[in-house]
Amino acid sequence: MTELKNYKMFIDGEWLDSDTDKTFETLNPENNKPWARVPEASASDVDKAVKAAHNAFEEEWSKLLPRDRAKFLRAIGNKLRENAELLGKIETIDTGKLFRETNKQAIYIAEYYDYYAGLADKVEGTVLPIDKPNIQAITTRIPIGVIAAIVPWNSQMFLTATKLAPALAMGNTVVIKSSELAPAVMFEFAKLIEETGIPKGVVNVITGFGDPCGKALTTHNLVEKVAFTGGPETARHIIRNSAENLSEVSLELGGKSPVAVFDDAKQENAINGITAGIFGASGQSCIAGSRLYLQKNIYSEFLDKLISRAEKIKIGAPMDPETEMGPLSNFKQLEVIEKNIKLTAEQGGKVRCGGERHPFSNEGYYFPPTIIECDNHNLPAAENELFGPVLSVMKFDDEEEVISKMNDNQYGLSSGVYTSDFAKGLRVSKAIRAGITFVNTYRLISPSAPFGGIKDSGYGKEAGLESIKDYTRVKTTWYYTSDEPTLDPFSMR
Repeated sequence: MTELKNYKMFIDGEWLDSDTDKTFETLNPENNKPWARVPEASASDVDKAVKAAHNAFEEEWSKLLPRDRAKFLRAIGNKLRENAELLGKIETIDTGKLFRETNKQAIYIAEYYDYYAGLADKVEGTVLPIDKPNIQAITTRIPIGVIAAIVPWNSQMFLTATKLAPALAMGNTVVIKSSELAPAVMFEFAKLIEETGIPKGVVNVITGFGDPCGKALTTHNLVEKVAFTGGPETARHIIRNSAENLSEVSLELGGKSPVAVFDDAKQENAINGITAGIFGASGQSCIAGSRLYLQKNIYSEFLDKLISRAEKIKIGAPMDPETEMGPLSNFKQLEVIEKNIKLTAEQGGKVRCGGERHPFSNEGYYFPPTIIECDNHNLPAAENELFGPVLSVMKFDDEEEVISKMNDNQYGLSSGVYTSDFAKGLRVSKAIRAGITFVNTYRLISPSAPFGGIKDSGYGKEAGLESIKDYTRVKTTWYYTSDEPTLDPFSMR
């Protein structure tokens, strides 16, 4: 039996086991075998991490000049570049994501730390035009305090960067809760953070299950903000928990993102974009374009081309540079996908390709690109977020109809439009109720582009200039400028 790799939590600059000595194993989705052992954080461990973050905030980090905080952010970015191969490999082993993606992503994510390092001394206050004589009033932006950053297993490095980088830039300290499904890469990342020499307690990394770890973190009286990425059910628990400590909450949740292809679209470009949107990362992306609407005049022709493209996707080991799709992350996810496909077929959906477990490996969680024709988008595969490579395809007649169908869903994270008509693309993109719309492209990210949704896809934005302000609070300061005593002390004026 292969010896398991052992990790420890990073709390107050020290590497610690759980105070209960509880651990759990994390599985390699490629072969369904344990490869690492991690501590299971108790409520006491959470308390220790939060108090360390609070002390670091009060005593040192919030008092540093913005330019000095920026130096640490740039150092983190440089560490990511230098260790991209290691981080990519660990994330691939733990999640099943392709190494060709995780390796490049680790390098690109360094740009987020550089971006927010550059903004650290650019967030300004205001001078207010007060309607009173002898009064000067100003606003300044001050750090919030301790931030609880809760990230899911998919794209942990990216989803951590969009929280950690702006939080640190603005003078906050952070407790990161890594996903219990694939926590290893966050502990490797913590090693790199330690190497930057950042003050102890500024960044802490723990992992564990919803209760006690998640509950203790989101209800802790010293946590001032919870930044969460994950599913809506967990989000509802977090909102209820936040009533205990009245913390701010930002939620980046899932989606069932619609994509429309009009008959004037450039078909090869649209096929590439759709492939990236639903089969990239095996469909395990919150912005996956999983509902496809094809205009009736091109429906059959386009669908045949798309099926042909999907059937050529190479499934294999995630470390293989030739592989285009690896395994799903966990068995529960595989079961959810199979259940929804079965129900959809029973209700009239037609599976055109895929639909059953892939024979590449009997041990891993491999599932092929799957395309299902649906009479309507209320069928299970077309309505529910499956977090896998399953595309539901439907037909539409005109612009008005497709806008109505695209908006007829509880989610509102991402969307896509393919057309050669600029005016039509502008009209449709404006009408779609979603936080993100891609026109003639899909699945792009940038440090300067806000990311987030509406409706059941959550609230708040990550990345971009505006998001950094979400890690501050506005403070108003009044100055009396006259040498004379103030007027009637018993009357507000």
